[in-house]
Amino acid sequence: MAFESELLALVPRLRRFAASLSRNAADGDDLCQAAIERALRSRGQWQDGTRLDSWMYRIMRNLWIDEARSRQRAAKTFAPEEAGAQIGHAGDRDIEVAVELSDVARAMDQLPPEQREAVSLVLVEGLSYKEAAEALDVPIGTLTSRLVRGRSALIGMMEEAA
Repeated sequence: MAFESELLALVPRLRRFAASLSRNAADGDDLCQAAIERALRSRGQWQDGTRLDSWMYRIMRNLWIDEARSRQRAAKTFAPEEAGAQIGHAGDRDIEVAVELSDVARAMDQLPPEQREAVSLVLVEGLSYKEAAEALDVPIGTLTSRLVRGRSALIGMMEEAA
């Protein structure tokens, strides 16, 4: 029962990471659901005492890689969300926050996938470098390099947007 409780507590973090990978809220939710389903089916592979979040991030990343390859083979394209998603926000501050978040999301979308994954896991999800490196199955030095380049690129893009 502890496994299910821990998994349930991770859902908000898993949804954020899925949205970061997929760059689309609906695709992110589908990815999150698929990862949770796979984790429940593969529960026997998880070892007590290890970090469930790192294990889940790895499952999710592998599923996303499979999905991206499948999309390439099928030559599917997804139309971008309709503009105007922020309609209905009241107050200047709400609008400013929405614009800032939109700027950050656009900047994240422009990062190469490897940098976006590193930034998302370390800066958004708060994983340690070691945990993120394990989740991405790369050496810590590689993760650090991706993170430095991603962070620098984000700073540059945000300065341009301001």
